[in-house]
Amino acid sequence: MNSTTPRRVEHHQTDRGYVPVYATGVVEQPWADYSRTDHEVWDTLYKRQRELLPGRACQEFLAGVERFGLGDGGIPKFADLNKVLGTTTGWELVAVEGLLPDEVFFDHLAHRRFPVSWWIRKPEQLDYLSEPDLFHDLFGHVPLLLNPVFADYMQAYGRGGMKAFAIGPEALMNLTRLYWYTVEFGLINTKEGMRIYGAGIVSSKGESIYSLDSPSPNRIGFGLERVMSTRYRIDTYQQTYFVIDSFEQLFEATRPDFTPIYAALGEQPAHAAGDVLDSDRVFTRGNREGWATNADT
Repeated sequence: MNSTTPRRVEHHQTDRGYVPVYATGVVEQPWADYSRTDHEVWDTLYKRQRELLPGRACQEFLAGVERFGLGDGGIPKFADLNKVLGTTTGWELVAVEGLLPDEVFFDHLAHRRFPVSWWIRKPEQLDYLSEPDLFHDLFGHVPLLLNPVFADYMQAYGRGGMKAFAIGPEALMNLTRLYWYTVEFGLINTKEGMRIYGAGIVSSKGESIYSLDSPSPNRIGFGLERVMSTRYRIDTYQQTYFVIDSFEQLFEATRPDFTPIYAALGEQPAHAAGDVLDSDRVFTRGNREGWATNADT
């Protein structure tokens, strides 16, 4: 790669685990600098997920994948995708060097810009990466931005994030849990059956199978305050997945002013990732097999 190629900002591994390292600015996608190996990694991951996801991912996601032509061969050019995205829902992809600070990320979403890491994982990282790379960001997140309702939800989330950032860390944690359990690890109940829409699932072979087929996790009906008060796992598959009935339900959940909700949640203890409450609408009560026993986030 030449001297003008953006940095590849990744977490640092220490004896205490991964330490996040943040990028800030927007860069140009250095498409001409991708190696043959980079393109092969994209093609391998794409082929694997595209063969696995029919009957698992929601139709809106699969339609977005096809409309973008993400399997046309090699890493897609953001400029080409933006032509489709901009005319459909008014969103734009922007290339970044890695994970962004919360306030920067929220500002992008609030202005209908979706940050995508420009770099892709290495061949030895096909099955696991501790942070979002190009495949996770682009294949996992971007197809649903063609859905008008989900696209509006993402912008509303960004605007809500700016408000939560100003309120304080507890509000920000509540909102982070909402993103985690919907945008990253959400399931949707459709007339064809339960389907995946969360980016962290659709971009992962293992979790695409586990989230729907394993008897281990709970699958619980979505409730805004329930989700906001539930801790989560960052080091394993999820112990609980929350299930929406429609993207309209998700968008409607963002309409209220969250300020009094944050205040109310601040007076209550958070729920553990694997808790099932008497008030829950339970699709599946997990058998808890293989669950980690250390602390949730």
